[in-house]
Amino acid sequence: MTRIQGKVAAVTGAGSGIGRALALGLAARGARVAVSDVDQLGLAGTVELLTSAGADVCSSAVDVSDRAAVADWAEQVAARFGVVHQIYNNAGIGVPMTSVAETSYETYAKVLDINLWGVIHGTKEFLPHVIASGDGHVVNVSSVNGFAAQPSLSAYTTSKFAVRGFTENLRAEMMRDGLPVQVTVVHPAGVATDIANRVRTGPDAAALVTDADGEVDTAMVAQLARESEVYNRDLLKTPVDVAVRAILTAVERGRARVLISEARRLDRLVRLMPSRYVSLMVGFDKRVFERARRSVGTTPPGDEARP
Repeated sequence: MTRIQGKVAAVTGAGSGIGRALALGLAARGARVAVSDVDQLGLAGTVELLTSAGADVCSSAVDVSDRAAVADWAEQVAARFGVVHQIYNNAGIGVPMTSVAETSYETYAKVLDINLWGVIHGTKEFLPHVIASGDGHVVNVSSVNGFAAQPSLSAYTTSKFAVRGFTENLRAEMMRDGLPVQVTVVHPAGVATDIANRVRTGPDAAALVTDADGEVDTAMVAQLARESEVYNRDLLKTPVDVAVRAILTAVERGRARVLISEARRLDRLVRLMPSRYVSLMVGFDKRVFERARRSVGTTPPGDEARP
């Protein structure tokens, strides 16, 4: 018996990407699965795949930023299966690449509501059930940006640093109190999901590309298109199944931390050069994204003459 076979596992953000692959991977390893997502169409596709594979599955449309909705879902899952062993807090969103000065308060609030509060809600509402199972596991998905800052991603980076801290604090408390719950934080990098495209085409895209008068901001449309092109072509290359295999293997082995793809290399860099790594990230940003900025006229003032 593994740490997954026969367990009941709940997964947020299961309508696509890592969340969908996690649900399928859990089912393949013998888990009963509860899945949720705010994207009902994507969620239905995941349920169809799970059902076709013969999985025991239940699903709910849930906005993880809504504490009451997450609380109701946790109770539904517990009632459906009689127990919940594992919660995978995976749901999250990306953001356009803008400086701190340019990023709106509304963007910070939106990203923190989903990427951070979604993890807090999922953890707190499922934790009593996970503890009561006697063999529990909480898995929270952070990012490579959970330990390494990247220019123009302050809202996303802030949320993912916070997820890391929250998760490590939870692990310390479970250890101190002798509770039967393992805790794992996941730091993916470069996983081939749809996250970059969803910034441009997702349900919140309209607000990103319209100004205060409701007019389409063509420069922002072009910027989002170029950013997603760069991410999809140059950065998001690790197959999602490879990432999920690493996560589930870590769960079965009781590992506290999972580094996926380039996160392993960057983790070593940050630990070896905790101050200097920031300048290296600035160089990376200029090398990878400056051409995209120039192509839409968004090169920061003062950068025009730099090679």
